[in-house]
Amino acid sequence: MELSLSTSSASPAVLRSQASPLLHKQQVLGLTFASALKPGGALRFTPPRRPLHRPITCSVSPSTAEPSSEVKKKKTLVRRDDVRNIAIVAHVDHGKTTLVDSMLRQAKVFRDNQVMQERIMDSNDLERERGITILSKNTSITYKNTKVNIIDTPGHSDFGGEVERVLNMVDGVLLVVDSVEGPMPQTRFVLKKALEFGHAVVVVVNKIDRPSARPEFVVNSTFELFIELNATDEQCDFQAIYASGIKGKAGLTPDDLSEDLGPLFEAIIRCVPGPNIEKDGALQMLATNIEYDEHKGRIAIGRLHAGALRKGIDVRVCTSEDSCRFARVSELFVYEKFYRVPADTVEAGDICAVCGIDDIQIGETIADKVHGKPLPTIKVEEPTVKMSFSVNTSPFSGREGKYVTSRNLRDRLNRELERNLAMKVEDGETADTFIISGRGTLHITILIENMRREGYEFMVGPPKVINKRVNDKLLEPFEVATVEVPENHMGPVVELLGRRRGQMFDMQGVGSEGTVFLRYKIPTRGLLGLRNAILTASRGTAILNTVFDSYGPWAGDISTRDLGSLVAFEDGTSTSYALASSQERGQMFVGAGVDVYKGQIVGIHQRPGDLGLNICKKKAATNIRSNKDVTVVLDTPLTYSLDDCIEYIEEDELVEVTPLSIRMCKNPKMAKKGRCYHKVLPTSLWNTLTNNASDSFHLHHHHHDEST
Repeated sequence: MELSLSTSSASPAVLRSQASPLLHKQQVLGLTFASALKPGGALRFTPPRRPLHRPITCSVSPSTAEPSSEVKKKKTLVRRDDVRNIAIVAHVDHGKTTLVDSMLRQAKVFRDNQVMQERIMDSNDLERERGITILSKNTSITYKNTKVNIIDTPGHSDFGGEVERVLNMVDGVLLVVDSVEGPMPQTRFVLKKALEFGHAVVVVVNKIDRPSARPEFVVNSTFELFIELNATDEQCDFQAIYASGIKGKAGLTPDDLSEDLGPLFEAIIRCVPGPNIEKDGALQMLATNIEYDEHKGRIAIGRLHAGALRKGIDVRVCTSEDSCRFARVSELFVYEKFYRVPADTVEAGDICAVCGIDDIQIGETIADKVHGKPLPTIKVEEPTVKMSFSVNTSPFSGREGKYVTSRNLRDRLNRELERNLAMKVEDGETADTFIISGRGTLHITILIENMRREGYEFMVGPPKVINKRVNDKLLEPFEVATVEVPENHMGPVVELLGRRRGQMFDMQGVGSEGTVFLRYKIPTRGLLGLRNAILTASRGTAILNTVFDSYGPWAGDISTRDLGSLVAFEDGTSTSYALASSQERGQMFVGAGVDVYKGQIVGIHQRPGDLGLNICKKKAATNIRSNKDVTVVLDTPLTYSLDDCIEYIEEDELVEVTPLSIRMCKNPKMAKKGRCYHKVLPTSLWNTLTNNASDSFHLHHHHHDEST
């Protein structure tokens, strides 16, 4: 019996072998398989999804492959060949923003004598400090008479709402993958969204100059991911480009990089189709992003789907067929290089910014005044974590902040809703409390950090997961956590994840660096406060990445913190005399000479349960034993960032956020009756004390306890 192996066509096969020499897709007895040709490489069989003899878009030309059912529907549509709209998507830290830097430099966006900082696209202070992208941003370059609109997107899954919006504006994506790590959880998330939109994908294997780079493995893993996510055959036949973003080099093979990013630009022009537009149709533009300018007001950003938009025309703004209102376009901008440039007319297919519609929201359509119809609105995944924001009630409120009232807080949160689609705000139990829901703790802490820099002062409660009830069953959100940890620290990390109800489903060694990849499915509850615990367990070497997976059955109780807090029980200024004895009780958050108030958390107790401390006690003036004082050696206090504080606090604790300081305190509404240090005493002794002793005995007992 003779087997005939058929590939899709000669030219795509040649091109595909250039892109990834190890991948072959063949049809044997009606079964399609993709095999990585290496020793022991497993064959992966999948039933044929559709015939393989159709020409492949990327390899041949942008206009060939078009299913017959769509041909009829798109008779009026034409492709613009002088524009390309692409989004750059990747997992966090895989080098998107650095790659955009090199593309901008090589496209001569800047003058030769212009000094540019690194990561140009990360324009706000918070992005530069943390080294992450938070907001998606537009720029454009011109390559061989073709305008390429580039959108840089965030890599953290907490900002996934930004990515989902942006994919509405583009026709193709550059999927950037690290040459050592390969596809990571967030790669999977953004790729799934891009494939659902039917976008063309160019895979960029970045950081190819890393010593332990393994490009063959990375391309194969990416190909397997495409198949897993039900990509079409055209999408599976992606072009792979090997690049070093920081050096500004790219090539079709890992060993032969050209001196610039030419091969990458060529691949974008060849593989990403121009926008499909209805040139003579009625005007339609979906507002996918909103910016605010002090002089121009609200600016709607989006791609023009049909017709032409002119400065000064009247338009209809629609959310649905029924709810429409009229407005006038006062100014129009397109993106040229790194700036917004005024334009009189914008043709369909281009990305533009529209001024003059003061009340426009994300997801609304700017349409023709007479024949305009709304486009489908943007769907964004549901939030999974919520936190309470309330007015600052501590004794120090109003010292540093400019905006301290509940009205200020409400206005600011409502303003955030206008451009942050994945966030929700609800009223809390009291008039001065608000419940903020987001995609993860980072999503909400970035908002908190921005607000404190703007002069707001408020209290924040601990993060809680948003559960669902379906058919009387309690469901909670689960996430896929990927931990990269050196082999010698693997034991404590595995034990820690196991205690938090994590279930390992994958483990693999990575390259020659002696690190191990662990993949877990873990309840979102178990991730709260996990980052610090994992860093401690692995001596600061582990890297944790998470992405939302699905809702699943309640996993049971999880204890996230074993130790109690040290709580100040009077207002005053901390003294080194009092701290010298207090630091024997645990690790302190405050040094000497710091103002504290009753109920403020001043340290971590070394045992479970809270302990009240007097850290403002002064040495008695008569208590002089000799001519010279004993030198007091104080431990360096722990410095906790905003994220650390929010991970640390428990149900009955709050974080006080002000422009200059971050403090933690006990929630006065949930304060236990009696002294807060009684928790650490045996129950029988506590009962005896409370029944028989007077207040003076309490005080005497406490001072005695302090001095021992």
